[in-house]
Amino acid sequence: MQSVEILIAARFVFCYSHTRRAEFRRTLNIMPNRSAFSRFALRALAVVALLLASLGGWIAYDLSRAHKTDIRRFDADEVARLETAMWRAYYSRQRLKLFTEMGGLLRRQYGFNYWKSQVVAYHAARAAFVFKDGHSRADYERALPDLRAYYAALRDASTSDFDVERASRLELEWWIVHRERAEHQPGDLADALAALAAEIYRVPAERLEEHARARAEAMSIRDDKAAAGGVNEADWSRIDSLLHDSWRSLHQAVNP
Repeated sequence: MQSVEILIAARFVFCYSHTRRAEFRRTLNIMPNRSAFSRFALRALAVVALLLASLGGWIAYDLSRAHKTDIRRFDADEVARLETAMWRAYYSRQRLKLFTEMGGLLRRQYGFNYWKSQVVAYHAARAAFVFKDGHSRADYERALPDLRAYYAALRDASTSDFDVERASRLELEWWIVHRERAEHQPGDLADALAALAAEIYRVPAERLEEHARARAEAMSIRDDKAAAGGVNEADWSRIDSLLHDSWRSLHQAVNP
């Protein structure tokens, strides 16, 4: 009997939601207690409609609410931990995990509210995987629209200004240098990383050399170990340690 009621209720919702009035009336005619069920169903639909309206209102409020934060005031150790997690997600092609970790970073370090962080994290994760699947500079540049959206949101939330277009292209550039590292000099990746941070935080790139060098070294360990057969937990621990050094150095450099 319960399964029959469920089937009838499912059919009721389908008919009602698609405004098929004749079918809706036939559905009511086969029910033993039409008026009681109608009242129950209408109440249920009203509750669902209220919940959806509340959710829509929450999302609209979150997306429209402006906030400002000093992007220099981050927790270096937490950012390093999250970056390690995001690298692991990226290289194992765990798109959802990368998206989730990025959302957490935006909320905890840069003060984004929930739904705004979801939208911005989507752009960041999508850019990463568009790039990952690319094979040429033209392919890689398909990540730029999402990088622009990401950096525009970060700039809008920041109490300090930076050039969104330049930051987006510098981000993409270090991705390309890293991907094509065999064609570059050993210091090129660190230079590209320092140039990006210098634009975002508006400090001379020379002050960011230690940050960039440690981050580049962490990438090299990951790449070399992967090429040699795989990255084990000891390798990830070393990578994580270098990322902690890198982000601590950046924090010190931008908060003199």
